Amino acid sequence: MKHKKITRREFLDRSLKVVAGAAAGSLILTGPGCIPVWERPVVSVVKIKNDNIGAAVEEAIDLLGGIGEVTKGKERIMLKPNLVAPVPEATTKPDVIKALAQMMKKAGKDVLIGEGSAASPPFNVQGEEVFRTKNKELLDKMQQFVFYSLGYWELAKTLDVPLINLHSGDMVDVEVPNAFVFDKITLHRSLTEIDLLCSVPMMKTHTLAQVTLGMKNLIGLYPGTVYYSVRGLMHDQASEVEPSGTAVAVVDMVRANKLGLVVVDASTAMEGDGPTEGTLVKMDLIIAGTNPLATDMVAANCMGFKPREIPTFTWANKAGLEPRHLDDIELRGERPRDVGKRFVKPNIYAWKDIRDAWGAKEI
Repeated sequence: MKHKKITRREFLDRSLKVVAGAAAGSLILTGPGCIPVWERPVVSVVKIKNDNIGAAVEEAIDLLGGIGEVTKGKERIMLKPNLVAPVPEATTKPDVIKALAQMMKKAGKDVLIGEGSAASPPFNVQGEEVFRTKNKELLDKMQQFVFYSLGYWELAKTLDVPLINLHSGDMVDVEVPNAFVFDKITLHRSLTEIDLLCSVPMMKTHTLAQVTLGMKNLIGLYPGTVYYSVRGLMHDQASEVEPSGTAVAVVDMVRANKLGLVVVDASTAMEGDGPTEGTLVKMDLIIAGTNPLATDMVAANCMGFKPREIPTFTWANKAGLEPRHLDDIELRGERPRDVGKRFVKPNIYAWKDIRDAWGAKEI
């Protein structure tokens, strides 16, 4: 019986993947001596045809194995759209959430929709100024207004699913081992009672983080009653670790939650100075995967970014999350080089340089 020899480099690569295995796809023990074989994370890229977003979402999930497979063993699921502000052009389209919720409910799952938006006039935005606040009454009114303005209140009513304001309510502390910023993160209790968190961002560039996708979308889980609206306290503390005041806080939040599915709404994306001041780009794509980092890497690649350009990816790798390279990902559906576009990049700022404009003043 012949045995294939492996090089020292191959042995080291396999060993490193064993160590990091819990953070990425799957690890299979097979063959003589049970040499571990790495199963690459799968990401699907689907073109939206005839503006039928729902059909594209279903196809993207089917390419991952179907809704039964991606939610296997998960009975209670929260969908987290990106509703940064009451601006339809800068937020996740309700049609994407609707398609996912209907698929999950049909599969017998309990579904919730949760969000903690960043800012909205007249609550913590007055004229050109954005304020930080922990005021529960103000945050509750703001979130209700955002949900209603973007059609999510009506959507939740139609779907018969709870709509959760993540800014206030019953809070619990969740420990984050080997955290970059927060050894404990305070979260809405509902996030600890679900089996699966599904991040559903809009594809956008971002002046702090370069891009805002599935992982960055979790910034909306930091409750305003604890970390302020526009996450002022979070940014302040994270900026002591790295300049953006964002990337490390994103990775800590990912590790504090049960994020196991990302579905990127790239029907219409944003380039330039996102997350709200950029230019819209018609992409007609849905991108999905059960590995958050892999899914974001593919989405960023569709935007013309290399993984090393995105601070969140770098810090995710430092935390032990995988993959590290696009070649480590199995693509299904469209190829990014065929359907992608080189986005206009945002002007990048350090948090300390824009802190005053982004809510240093408190109300």
